[in-house]
Formats: sequence, C-alpha cells, structure tokens
Amino acid sequence: MTLTRSRVGWGLPALILGVAVLLPVMAAVHLTQGTAAVGLAELWALLTGAGVDQSADVLIASRIPRLLAGLVVGVALGAAGAAMQSASRNPLASPDTLAVNAGAHLAVVAVAAFGLSIPVLPSALVAFVGGLAAAALVLAVSGGGSGPVRLVLAGSAIALGTHAVTSTLLLLFAQETSGLYAWGQGNLAQIGLTSVTQMAPVVAVGVVLLLLLGRRLDILGLGDDAARSVGVDPRGTRVAAVVVAVLLSAAAVTVAGPVGFVGLAAPAITRLLAARIRGLAKHRALVPMSAAIGVVIVLGADVVVRALLGAQAGVEVPTGVVTTLLGAVFLVAIAFRVRDSGSVETGASLARVRSRAGFLTAVGVLVVVTVAVLVAAVLLGDAKLLLGDVANWIAGRAGDTTQFILNTRVPRVLAALLGGAALAFAGAIVQAVSRNALAEPGILGVAGGGGLAAIAVLTAVPLASAWAVTGSALLGSAAAATLVFGLAARGGLQQNRLVLIGIGVSAALLNAISMVIVLTDPFNETKALTWLSGSTYGRTFPSLLPLVLSIAIAVPLLVVLARRLDLLSLDDDTPRLLGVRLPSSRLALLSLAVLLTATTVGSLGVISFVGLVAPHAARALVGGRHSRVLPTAALLGGALVCFADTIGRTVIAPGQLPAGLVTALVGAPYFAWLLWRSRTASV
Repeated sequence: MTLTRSRVGWGLPALILGVAVLLPVMAAVHLTQGTAAVGLAELWALLTGAGVDQSADVLIASRIPRLLAGLVVGVALGAAGAAMQSASRNPLASPDTLAVNAGAHLAVVAVAAFGLSIPVLPSALVAFVGGLAAAALVLAVSGGGSGPVRLVLAGSAIALGTHAVTSTLLLLFAQETSGLYAWGQGNLAQIGLTSVTQMAPVVAVGVVLLLLLGRRLDILGLGDDAARSVGVDPRGTRVAAVVVAVLLSAAAVTVAGPVGFVGLAAPAITRLLAARIRGLAKHRALVPMSAAIGVVIVLGADVVVRALLGAQAGVEVPTGVVTTLLGAVFLVAIAFRVRDSGSVETGASLARVRSRAGFLTAVGVLVVVTVAVLVAAVLLGDAKLLLGDVANWIAGRAGDTTQFILNTRVPRVLAALLGGAALAFAGAIVQAVSRNALAEPGILGVAGGGGLAAIAVLTAVPLASAWAVTGSALLGSAAAATLVFGLAARGGLQQNRLVLIGIGVSAALLNAISMVIVLTDPFNETKALTWLSGSTYGRTFPSLLPLVLSIAIAVPLLVVLARRLDLLSLDDDTPRLLGVRLPSSRLALLSLAVLLTATTVGSLGVISFVGLVAPHAARALVGGRHSRVLPTAALLGGALVCFADTIGRTVIAPGQLPAGLVTALVGAPYFAWLLWRSRTASV
C-alpha cells in the first residue's frame, strides 16, 4: 500500500526533486573536468569571491559554454523526441529515426561547402529546412510512421543516404568544411557563448509551444476519432507538433551537431516512469521531464567519457558518439517490447515467376553489362587508357607509366567486382535463413563488427597483412552475428525484433569505429570516411586472395545448398518434413554469409545496401528460386560496386570518392522505394 500511495501521491514531486538535485551536482562535476587544473576547490573559491582570474578565464572561455551547450541540446532533443513520439504514436520516433538530425547536418554542411559563412540564426534556419525535409520524406515513405519497424527502416535508409551525400561534400570540399566531420558526430565543445545564447531562446519558445499543445497531444493519444469528437484536429495537431520538434532538433544541431539517440532515449525513459507515476503521462509534465532527462543523458555522457578516458581524450571524443552507443543499447532493449503488425515483406512482393528462357536472357544481359562495366572500370580513372594499353600490359609490353597505372587499378577493379558479388551472396543467404526480406549484413551489424575489428588491427599494427586484417574482420563479424541472432532468438526469431536489434548493434559498432579513429588518429578524416564508407584505395593483388578464397569456397557450397535455401525461406515445418536439420543448416549458411561479409570488409571497408539491393533486384528479374537468385544477385552486386568504384575514381579525378558512398546514394533511394511499394501494396 505504501508503494501504491507513492505512485499516486508522491511519485511526481519526488522525481522532480531528484532531478533538481541531480542536475546541479552533475553540472558541478562537469565544470571541474578538463585539461586545466580547475577543480571543486577553485570553483568554490570563485563562487565565494576568492578565486583567481586564471580559473575564471578557463570557466568562461570553455567550460561554461560547454555546460550550457549540454543543457540546451539535452532540453531540445528530449522535448523534441517526446513530441515526435506523441504525434506519431510511435515509441521509436525521434530526431534520429526520422532522419531530422541527418537532414539538418546535410543542410549545414552544404552551405559550408559552397563557401558561405552565415551567422548562427540563419544557420539554424538552414538546419530547420533540412531537418523538416528529411522528416517529411521519412514519414511519407513509412506511411505516416504508423509502424515502429517501418519507421526505423525508412529513417535509417534516408539517414544513410543523407549521410552519404554529407560525406561526399566533406571529401569534395575538405577545405571549406574543415572541422565539420568531428562536429558531425555531435560535439559540445564551444568557442564562446554565441551559439548557445542565440539558440537558448529558440529552444525555450519551442518547449513553451509544446506545452501549449500539451492538452491536444493528450487527447490525440486517445485516438483520432476521440480527438475529433472533442473538437481537436488530429492532422493539424500532428503537423504542429512535428514542426516544433524539428525546430528544436535544428537548434540542437546548430549548437553541437547531431547528438545521437537522446531524442529516443529521454522520452522513452520518461514514459517508462510514467507507467508508475501518476500525472507524468500528461504532456505538460511529460515534455519538461523528457527535456530534463535529456540533459541528464547529454551531461552524463560527457562526464562519463571524460572521467573514463581522461581530460584530453574527453575533449577529442565527441559526446554524440557516446550518446549513440548508449542509445543503441536502449534501442535493443526496446526491441523486446515492440509489437509491430505492419508487413515488411518487400522481397516477396517483388518476386516474379520467370521461365527458363527468361532467366537465361536476364543472366546473359547481366553478363554483358558486367563485362562492359569491368572494361570501363579498367580504362577509366584519373588517367584514361585504351584497350591496346591493356593488351600490351597483359603481354608484358606496356611502358612504365601504363604498367604502374594498371598494376594499381586492376586490383581495385577486381576487389570491387568480387566484393560486390560476395555481399550479394551474403545478403541472399541472410534473407533466406532469417526469412526477413529486409535483412542484410550491413543493417544487421555483421559488416560493422568486421569493420571495427579490422580498424582495431590496422590501428594497432599499421602494416598488418591482408590475412591478419581479414582474420580479425572474420572474428568481428562472427561476434556481431552471434550477438544479433542470439538476442533476436530469445522468444523466437521474430522479423521485427531481428531488424531493430540489428540496427541498434550496427549503430553502436559504427560509432565505436568512429571512437577508435578519433582516439588514435583524430585528424585523419579521410581514414575515417574511407573505412566507414568503403573504398578500394590501395588494394593489391595479394590483398585479393582472402576474397577470392572465400568466394571459391562459397560458390560450390551454394550450388549444393540452393534448394535448401528455398526450403528454409518458406517456414520451419516444410524443411523438417523433408528431413532438413534446421539448426545445423542455418548455422552452416550463416557462417558462410559471415565469411563472405568479413572478407569483403577486410578488402573494402563497410559497404551498406549491396547485400540488400542485389538479392531484391535479382528476385524481381528471375523469381524466387535461389538457384537463379544467387548468380543473378552476384552479377548485380559485382557490377554495382564496380560501377560505383569507377564513378568514385573518375568523376572528380584526381580526387576520389569511396565506392560505399556511391552505392549508398543508389541503394538508399532504392530501399525507400521498396518500402513505399510495399506500403501501397498493403493499402
């Protein structure tokens, strides 16, 4: 009974009091952290008027602006996430899952790339326009965000595509966008108080507007019909709430860049507390409490990273990397609570039954296209060659210049071709075994695990051999696959749970890669963008051997197991009736997918979407039988990555773009179209 009285009578005041005590303590600790020796004693001396000017200068110049930035960003993202979740009635809606942060980041970088230096308030307006456009696109593709998994998938695809454009601009306009890579990870470091003092009123106005909308949002939570019955316009309320939330997110991005997952975790924690505390579910309490918990998360992450890594490393590691790691864990936890009834069977909706003649025709055309792409890739680049040059190089009669160009270019072309084919094989296997048309090694974190292990080895041993890099990538991919599938297997391998856990683990691993690079080589933005985006730069013939070997192992096995993939993709009962051992078959096939993914990551870095797009396109061309899907997908994947690599090496020559950026630019719109098509098909 005592607990019940606490829930109904003292829960909310006690929570407010706890936060009111926690925040000043956290702020005091935050002010004492840094490279200069200003601790609690100096801080107390300053408060009592006995401090020295040097300590005051340190606080005013860097620590107070950083603290205020954390306050503004936490309040803005916490309140924005609460508004987005209420407007969409989706517990996974946030500035990250709606790609608002990514859109705002792209808009700010685009302005900088064109050499425009604008003040803080116009910059916030630019971020607002970019964020609003991204949110509108995600909501349109996901069908209004009504399904949690569909919303996260659409947001992830749009965010990846937007990130690819942003990374391209950072590489193309490196001088104009200097420093924006670290800022793009979410960095509280401030030079003065200008941005904080100008954005604080914007955030205050946004929170007040959400409080004014609070009663309407309360009623909207009862359903559209109930809202209309009492005179509340559901559509108008949603639009108003989303616009204000985007405004808050844009203000946060303007101050500190995109700080990840705070807008998801803060309101989600508040709603969990609201289930036990009476009155907290009302938006006039929910919004400010989400804002306060947002501050606790942002400042807490900043305090923890500087406490664990030291003052200097704490300055270098963006706060957004830490909050994203925490948020990814939270997303995995939410995955066990989400029930999604929306269908995401986009692959089945595209499969078509084709005749043998149709299959052979499609394969024949793809072979011609792949050969054409391969020849163009060898001839094009920063130096254009002719077929005669290639013939002389093969015969050993080429000059020194041609010899050098082809000795460096041909391994890159072959790496792209083989890597694309391997990713296509891996994607087809994962989709069949998990019976999830949206699964692929990149989304499920398998590629991220391999990338993290490979970059760790390369950082520790810069001259590590291709076999050592590939071996480490294999271990990392296997660990990530074990983690994702192991977590998703609890209570059955549900499709939606698998995708959400995979996205959470993938986000955590990619941010861990950023953290490793920032801690060990903070000024090498090219290294970070290359490994996170996939590149064939620096490939040699010996470095191709692991990739060649993995494909040589996979092809004969897949020829034998193609029929088994057909059965596994149906259901559990059919293969059992036909004598197929499900656990061992799944383990063998997933091991093969991990091997293919790991060798590709070791050779090219992390490339997303190829393992998703190629099998889908193959099913659309030749039907759902894996004896046909696998070779078709391999041709499509190889041609796609090879084409992307050629574009990246040629369009801005002598500059270069990573192949993964170009594949993301192609894959993200295709994936969005798949979601849109499945949405319209289900209506």
